[in-house]
Amino acid sequence: MEEEIKNACEVLKKGGIIIYPTDTIWGIGCDAANEAAVKKIYELKQRSDSKSMLVLLDSSAKLDFYVDELPEIALDLIDLSDKPLTIIYSGAKNLAPNLIASDGSIGIRITNEDFSKKLCRQFRKPIVSTSANISGEPSPANFSEIKSEILRSVDYVVDYRRNETQKSAPSSIIQLGKGGLIKIIRE
Repeated sequence: MEEEIKNACEVLKKGGIIIYPTDTIWGIGCDAANEAAVKKIYELKQRSDSKSMLVLLDSSAKLDFYVDELPEIALDLIDLSDKPLTIIYSGAKNLAPNLIASDGSIGIRITNEDFSKKLCRQFRKPIVSTSANISGEPSPANFSEIKSEILRSVDYVVDYRRNETQKSAPSSIIQLGKGGLIKIIRE
């Protein structure tokens, strides 16, 4: 796994795109601060850049660097969640402008899966995580369901966990708004 993380980090540092395992489904990823790399993912997924993508971090301690005002409840939700949870925060900062939604928000998930957590920690920046599919098509539930056209279109495909066959599911999504507003987007 350490060699895979090293290789993936090298590709990310050069503005490349990877396919990697996460705490949910396999993701297409890049440096979340690199506007050109983010643009490549939108093009690969044939997705409008008005539809933002989420990012992964390895620790909730890093949230303050990417969100203007961190609602207190966010840390409680992260700690109490028994499954992967993406939280949409307003006031995104220090990320590629084309990654931030038109309302200034960003979806961030603190990953607890071994590979993606170590990858984020070693890369030292948030990493984009979007499903490894063309926009509008079903999300692959495991590596074997990722279409070859997607695999051929990236700069690096992580080998770790490719042979797992259990079906994975996307994360829950909650939006935290001003004044303590909580909106459930996906359970």
